[in-house]
Amino acid sequence: MLIGDSLSAGYGLKQAQAWVNLLQNKYVEEKKPIEIINTAISGQTTDNALLKIDTWLKVHKPSHVLIELGGNDGIRGFPIKLLKKHLTELVEKSQQSGAKVALMEIQIPPNLGPRYTSMFSNSYGKVAQDTGAYLMPYFMTEIAVDKALMQNDNLHPNAKAQPIIRDFMHAEVGKWLKSLK
Repeated sequence: MLIGDSLSAGYGLKQAQAWVNLLQNKYVEEKKPIEIINTAISGQTTDNALLKIDTWLKVHKPSHVLIELGGNDGIRGFPIKLLKKHLTELVEKSQQSGAKVALMEIQIPPNLGPRYTSMFSNSYGKVAQDTGAYLMPYFMTEIAVDKALMQNDNLHPNAKAQPIIRDFMHAEVGKWLKSLK
């Protein structure tokens, strides 16, 4: 199960173009028994997800949970202490349901200053270390710096970026699953 924001919800794209759908199609082609349950919602913050996670876990009963959240918290300047608290709760609730958890290491634009940006980035490694979650690299690192791969808002990846994200995530999910064996 993927818990995410607009980057995983396919903001500004047709759903068929979004990386999550492209990755699911790749798993089907490879005959891998992996079903991605995408609960990503554009604009979602960690506190929004906390309101819904119990229902998602109960309804979907996932064996694995990938958390791709925090970008909207960071862009809005939410306190780092709250970000860490919310991420920890999301990870722990998922683990308590029996799921293996990966936490994506989100990065934000530097417009809130180097101190906040650094504290934000460091939060993910700390939460992963404290909870035992797998720390997954951010799929936007190489894409966000290439204007040809971004929508006009310079926040969301465009259709050309989606196959690149799919391939990145295929490799990273593979590493995560391999680490669990």
